[in-house]
Amino acid sequence: MRIRVAALAGGLAVAGAGAAVAAAKRFPSAFSSWNRTSYAGTPVSLTEGLAAAAGLGLASAALPAGVRAGAGIAVGAAAAAGAVDDHFEDRFPAKGKGFKGHIGALREGKATSGALKIGLIGAGAGLGALAIPRHGGRLRRAAAWANQSALIAGTANIVNLLDLRPGRALKASAAASIAAGASGPAAAGLRDGIVAVSAVCMRGDLEGKTMLGDLGANAVGAALGYSLALAPGAFARWSCLSGVVALTFASEKLSFSKVIEETPILAWADRLGRR
Repeated sequence: MRIRVAALAGGLAVAGAGAAVAAAKRFPSAFSSWNRTSYAGTPVSLTEGLAAAAGLGLASAALPAGVRAGAGIAVGAAAAAGAVDDHFEDRFPAKGKGFKGHIGALREGKATSGALKIGLIGAGAGLGALAIPRHGGRLRRAAAWANQSALIAGTANIVNLLDLRPGRALKASAAASIAAGASGPAAAGLRDGIVAVSAVCMRGDLEGKTMLGDLGANAVGAALGYSLALAPGAFARWSCLSGVVALTFASEKLSFSKVIEETPILAWADRLGRR
């Protein structure tokens, strides 16, 4: 069953992402509002994010019935939150940078698109995690749910923080999916969905023509987080969450790009395939 679910999820992810990529190329004028300027000053399209979200949405539909809706809610909410930040940021009365910046703005009574994004991703992660089976007493189940919710939301944020250079977020997500392995059919399906979406979107991303944006990065991150949250062992889940929390706090003080560029092996992997 695991192989069948993984194969179906991967195939649907390719179909969904591929269809979105083809639509963006076929009707460029319909997506003109998705065009942005990259870090290098060249034009780049955010339609890759739509492709990633579409592919992972279809991949979620191939998962076992018990977690199908949960994964779909988590990925869908993360994608919707990212879309708000990508396309409606200027409509909010305040801007913020980093988690502290958005929370600080809220304390002053000012809303930011990032604060709304945090709320949407958190709510989607919490609702999505309810579908994951848990065992033990009430307190133990509550702790497991909190761990899984935070892991889904936190991973969505980390992948978004990596989407600053061509190919970086996709490479990291695909590598993490493969390295983590899969503990069951649902995790295998999400893992193959992430790898499939990365394969479809990688070329345009590395060429600097498209990028995930918040929509795609949040969707990929939520799918990765959900696959990690499905791990049956509490130690594995808490270890992953510890890493996510550490990276989140580090991002408030350090530049991931600078750290990567100053570490030879990371710099080599980051630039691999980039044009």
